[in-house]
Amino acid sequence: MQFKVPQFLEVEDKIFGPFTFREFIYLAGGGGICFVLYKLLGFWIGSIPIVAVATFSGMLTFYHPNNKPFLDMIEAGAKYIFQSKLYIWKQRENKKDVAKAKEAELKEKKDVVTTGNVRLTHSKLRDLAWSLDVLDLSKHTGEDN
Repeated sequence: MQFKVPQFLEVEDKIFGPFTFREFIYLAGGGGICFVLYKLLGFWIGSIPIVAVATFSGMLTFYHPNNKPFLDMIEAGAKYIFQSKLYIWKQRENKKDVAKAKEAELKEKKDVVTTGNVRLTHSKLRDLAWSLDVLDLSKHTGEDN
């Protein structure tokens, strides 16, 4: 027994001619708001808000960047504006800073202790001593061996 699997689920049905229900609502709502503005403000005073509303309504209906509704772009912009942002600052290295780093590296090389085949710097010795003090389990558990 074979079943027909529905395809193209993301495609909205065209209900009002070439427009989907949502696009028709955008056009009808924009036209209605433009008419109300015309009646309230007149032609000359209301022309700027009428053009703004008509443009916004037209963009919601006809403009689909990357085959996505324009409303998705508005939503993403609003989220970007109102969400908290994380700014990470990375300091640029100046020539003086590079020279100081090289001097510190040379000084660290002078503090190298050689024991057999292992070379330990002063900072490595300090880290090793600290880790041995911290990780000594007999001190922390109170066991005597």
